[in-house]
Amino acid sequence: MSENTSRHFLQQKIDADISEGKNGGLVHTRFPPEPNGYLHIGHAKAICISFGLAEEFGGKTNLRFDDTNPIKEDVEYVDAIREDIKWLGFEPNGGEFFTSDYFDQLYMYALKLIDGGKAYVDDQSSDDIAKQKGTPTQPGTHSPFRDRTPEENRDLFERMKAGEFKAGSRVLRAKIDMGNPNMHLRDPLMYRILFATHHRTGDKWCIYPMYDFAHGQSDSIEGITHSLCSLEFEVHRPLYDWYIENLEIFPSSQTEFARLNLNYTVMSKRKLLSIVEDGSVDGWDDPRMPTLSGLRRRGYTPESIREFINRVGVAKRENIIDVGLLEFALRDDLNQVAPRVMAVLDPIKLIILNYPESQIEMLPSENNPEDPDSGYRELPFGRELYIESEDFKIEANRKWFRLAPGKVVRLKSAYKVEYANHITDPSGKVTEVHVNYFENSKSGSDTSGIKAKGTLHWVEATKAIDAEVRLYDRLFSDDNPDGHKDQLFTEFLNPSSLKILKDCKLEPSLTSAKPGTTYQFTRLGYFTPDSRYSQQDALVFNRTVTLRDGWKGKD
Repeated sequence: MSENTSRHFLQQKIDADISEGKNGGLVHTRFPPEPNGYLHIGHAKAICISFGLAEEFGGKTNLRFDDTNPIKEDVEYVDAIREDIKWLGFEPNGGEFFTSDYFDQLYMYALKLIDGGKAYVDDQSSDDIAKQKGTPTQPGTHSPFRDRTPEENRDLFERMKAGEFKAGSRVLRAKIDMGNPNMHLRDPLMYRILFATHHRTGDKWCIYPMYDFAHGQSDSIEGITHSLCSLEFEVHRPLYDWYIENLEIFPSSQTEFARLNLNYTVMSKRKLLSIVEDGSVDGWDDPRMPTLSGLRRRGYTPESIREFINRVGVAKRENIIDVGLLEFALRDDLNQVAPRVMAVLDPIKLIILNYPESQIEMLPSENNPEDPDSGYRELPFGRELYIESEDFKIEANRKWFRLAPGKVVRLKSAYKVEYANHITDPSGKVTEVHVNYFENSKSGSDTSGIKAKGTLHWVEATKAIDAEVRLYDRLFSDDNPDGHKDQLFTEFLNPSSLKILKDCKLEPSLTSAKPGTTYQFTRLGYFTPDSRYSQQDALVFNRTVTLRDGWKGKD
């Protein structure tokens, strides 16, 4: 196998450009988000590709905010995007820019096209322009204003800029080809009138460039050698190139790759915004959201996301990735780095009848068996403990390896215990389980010779700390919630995506747990303190992911 066949097509293209001496061997990429929402896991792929390739080839990457629509943009989104990129482990070493930095230059580019007879002011309504464009199988028809002279068009465009006309009354269009099979080349809009305060330029402008006009020129101004876009922009590339060629500016080159599509997920920022605004979720950073801020709040690590993107790979053809692969990458990372702790989510008392009532001993427990350098912590152990209610059954068969009449179990990092009796309330619910322990069965020095097939986690009752635990599951119950013609995606919101547990019992080491650290709750899954609600005297933990994929049986 040759070296090139093991490299994806973007690497091969850059290899070829460098070998041909294009751009003096330089590689300069950019990531151009619109500041109209929070970044999601799909953007993570674009970030990893643009930043990662520049890093691989010793080049630079710009962060450029495409802020051409002041109605939908907000400084909040700008700040969130910066934070997400930094959290993923990347820095825009080529600089940070805004399309609004180039509004004056873009205006001059528009005048150049007008003066060259390649752009005109159109007075038609948006509905008329849409009808006049034709269909993919039928050519469009010329605007009645298409043949205005360059002088008339310049005068009208300058007056548009001066604010003389109402919003929506006129637009500037490129004069290309109303019969072109590519609809994007049928005299596309370049500027529209919009009386809205911009988050950076204020009220200086009342005309704003369209994305397709600003995109390529911004790349050119910044000297971007490799403009890497997701596949939906492939049909825009001829227009991108037309503007560059007719303006005779730096020939930035666009190449497309397949975007990231996940099942059980919606990737549209507009649709994600709608469920934020209607209260279906707890903000953009709700731990069920596919946003990077939501994944971070849930306990995902940047390493796991980068590894997931690496596993997905770079392709030219669209496909849908199983969200289970993302969760696998997360488990794989957390298994290596997450400290092990003990927590009981649905507690019942376990009383060790033959253990001294006033005695508390400290027992060592391994912090992470996958990391020998992580060491041990001391756990308090006493006569009264909490265990999970589901770890005890009054009636159990031979395959039951937890606690039941006639059973012996190991208490993790502690002793073996044998069932003695139990107490129930008037409804028949078990409230206490009583056992006897084997004094010579302590973990690490067991000489009892007694067999125990099961191991239970536990928390000492007098030292336990109370916490709220939030069990998050997939936000949507359908594997393609956005793919139903006759049903809204919101109809597939999973009503069981959040379960809140109160009065959970945690080992005392978690008193100082801080957001940003994800723990493995022994036998239960991975959990992290909630960055919004958790406080030292009122801990709230989010389930990051289960120990195993519980959805395989649900599909």
